[in-house]
Formats: sequence, C-alpha cells, structure tokens
Amino acid sequence: MLFHVEMVVKLPSDMPAEQVADIKAKEKAYSQELQRQGKWRHLWRIAGSYANVSIFDVSDNAELHDLISGLPLFPYMDIHVKPLCRHPSSVHQGDA
Repeated sequence: MLFHVEMVVKLPSDMPAEQVADIKAKEKAYSQELQRQGKWRHLWRIAGSYANVSIFDVSDNAELHDLISGLPLFPYMDIHVKPLCRHPSSVHQGDA
C-alpha cells in the first residue's frame, strides 16, 4: 500500500544543540535504512520549511504507524497521512 505522508518538524527552541545534532543523526540513519529496504520510496523536502513529503510503500496501516512512530523526531512532528491508490487516467501501468 502506498501512503503520502507529510511531516512538519517542530523542535523546541530551547533544545540543546548537541541533542539536536544527535537526534538528527539518528533520524537520518533510520530514514536511510527504510529507504534502502524500499519502504520509504520517496523523500522530498518542502522548500523554505523544516518539513517533508514522503511516499511510503508498506503492507498496511499498522506497519506505517510502526515505522513513523519509530522516527527519532516523531515526538516533535505534526504528521498527516493520506492513503494512495492508482488513478484510472494514469498512463503508467505501475506506481513507478
């Protein structure tokens, strides 16, 4: 199943810089591993903000929830999820 996921990060302004650097490094490693596994298919930064739009390819809602809630930045995110399905007017046979 494909999901469109928008994540807006809102770190506390008083979070120590060392803690910010540590959590960002963990987030990067976690997200890159999910990308290598093919579960996090696309990752796009939203210009001008600390936010992204992503496409996840997972088996079901529960798997998506588990992956997203495992993000180190999860406690500091506003997340919006939209399930996707193939459009009947698409000229592509798959979702590639």
